[in-house]
Amino acid sequence: MPNKLINEESPYLRQHANNPVNWYPWSKEAFELANKENKPIFLSIGYSACHWCHVMERESFENEEIAKKLNNNFISIKVDKEERPDIDKHFQEIFIKMNNKAGGWPLSIFMSSNKVPFYSATYIPPIANYGMMGFGELLDIIANSWKKDSQMLISKGEEVLNALKPKNKIEATKITPELIDIATKQIKQVYDKKYGGFGNAPKFPHASTINLAIDLYKLTNDSELKNIVINTLDNMLLGGIYDIVEGGFCRYSTDEQWLVPHFEKMLYDNALMLEVLAKSYKVFKIKHYLKSAQEIANFIIDKISQDNLYFSACDADTNGIEGEYFIYDYNEVKEAFEKEGLDKSLLYDLTITKNGNFDGKSIVRLNNISLNADKNIEKALNILKNIRNSREFPFVDKKIITSWNAMFITGLFELAKIDNSYKDIAIKSLDALEKKMLVNNSLFHSTLIENSPKVEGFLEDYAYLIRAKLSSFSITLDEIELIEATNLLNEAIKKFYDNGRWRVGDSEFKNFVDDFDSSYPSSLSIMVENLLTLRSLTDNSYEKFAYMTLQVNSYQLMRQAISRPTLTNCAIRYIKDDIIIKSKIKNLKELLDIDFKYPYTLLKPTLDEKFEICNNKACFASVESAKEVERVVIS
Repeated sequence: MPNKLINEESPYLRQHANNPVNWYPWSKEAFELANKENKPIFLSIGYSACHWCHVMERESFENEEIAKKLNNNFISIKVDKEERPDIDKHFQEIFIKMNNKAGGWPLSIFMSSNKVPFYSATYIPPIANYGMMGFGELLDIIANSWKKDSQMLISKGEEVLNALKPKNKIEATKITPELIDIATKQIKQVYDKKYGGFGNAPKFPHASTINLAIDLYKLTNDSELKNIVINTLDNMLLGGIYDIVEGGFCRYSTDEQWLVPHFEKMLYDNALMLEVLAKSYKVFKIKHYLKSAQEIANFIIDKISQDNLYFSACDADTNGIEGEYFIYDYNEVKEAFEKEGLDKSLLYDLTITKNGNFDGKSIVRLNNISLNADKNIEKALNILKNIRNSREFPFVDKKIITSWNAMFITGLFELAKIDNSYKDIAIKSLDALEKKMLVNNSLFHSTLIENSPKVEGFLEDYAYLIRAKLSSFSITLDEIELIEATNLLNEAIKKFYDNGRWRVGDSEFKNFVDDFDSSYPSSLSIMVENLLTLRSLTDNSYEKFAYMTLQVNSYQLMRQAISRPTLTNCAIRYIKDDIIIKSKIKNLKELLDIDFKYPYTLLKPTLDEKFEICNNKACFASVESAKEVERVVIS
């Protein structure tokens, strides 16, 4: 018999609806029942494309014995972290405070009915393994401890909650041009010279760090930064974390070479890497960057979209086997190549071997990035794509998430600056997103494609939608987009801004947004970017909100720029004196076509014709003709 999750919209929650665990969604009913029966709560947070979430479900939540222990002694609650990022943010902070390390998914929290946590973990094996206590044994210990002295557990949890309360004292420092050198030095320090990327395995794409490196290169002309970007992108695009057969980035690589990923593909990773690759092509003119950007866009459009809206993710597993859809048996490929008359040397070029590189089979990977332009490789990849067409495509989580859709739309607009065929797609997608998620002037966060939205928008939804609308304005010059972006910005300030800090959402958890970038750029940083752009295009009063946000976060920013690359970019943009350039613009076409040294937005010109430039192109509000440009500049 299904549990309470059967009535939920979230595909992730519904995946657990037939577990023997008597799951509840996050609801008043669950907490009231825990209070009434004097039971602790077991909270499990995950998402549909999470590999280890699936593992824990198979091992523990489908285990009748473990389910019995949960049902007898706990009230069990499941949360989709993509649907409720505010809940996830709150309990990830609790995990960090309790364990002195970063958390992850699945996140496992034990707490009281009034939401006081007293134990936290991520993945827990069913029996003792990996140096960890088994989940069944842990449930027994916690259940007995609760019955013996629940107040002691609650007291310990309250200490954690008190430690998480924001401090009134804010450490601030002056943001100086030295930030450019600090950021450059730190990027070089964490860079993997051999395989590219930043840090050790597991390795993530770190799109925002690559983006910062590109902008610093444009600003300083430091050839080492150029090499960092190119070596990183080229190594990823060989294949593995990047799917060279169908396009699209996987979540992360388990090894330092970018070869073996967890095969889930998230919309946000691909949105960010689409933008980075399009930008990298414009800067470095390397053709396979444009090709890969187009492949990403086409994969998302073809495989995980409907009605110009984009789904949140596709899974790593098929039929319970990780990577089954993506990997190849040597003989099946060899026979397919022979049938089409392709030389068997292509097997070597694509790293397809008898022994394989993943569980006896092969993840497709180029032996050399130069093969990207080889026509025979292109034919071989089409054959591999046809082999996949006979397979079952992984599960797709059909949630529409406002922020992630807006990220992808921004990437499409960036690509449209190079390939105009994507312009109409971006415009239609932005229109579809607003019709779906902006209802009666209220912005919502997520819903299924066929349903009406119910979860109210978070800061990230406002931040990324505003950015998408400004991207639209930069390419269409439709001032309606500018007006609507301004209205959304004003609403976001009213709902989420608090003296230089920004709240995650307007729900029961009043957590503030982090300034550092995690899976994707901090919504705080994106808001600063939006404020600086609209300060220049519409109203100077937005500068004070950007300034206060930078000041509140200045202490860590000047010390650990590498952890907050998007905010670092914003801060460098704000340091006007070092980045203002002189330019004499003759006509509107020149105004829109000029590629400037660093991405800054055009301010209204002063008498000595100084301009601040943003978003890669100079852009001028309320200007409809070259003659008017000349008039404004001259005056």
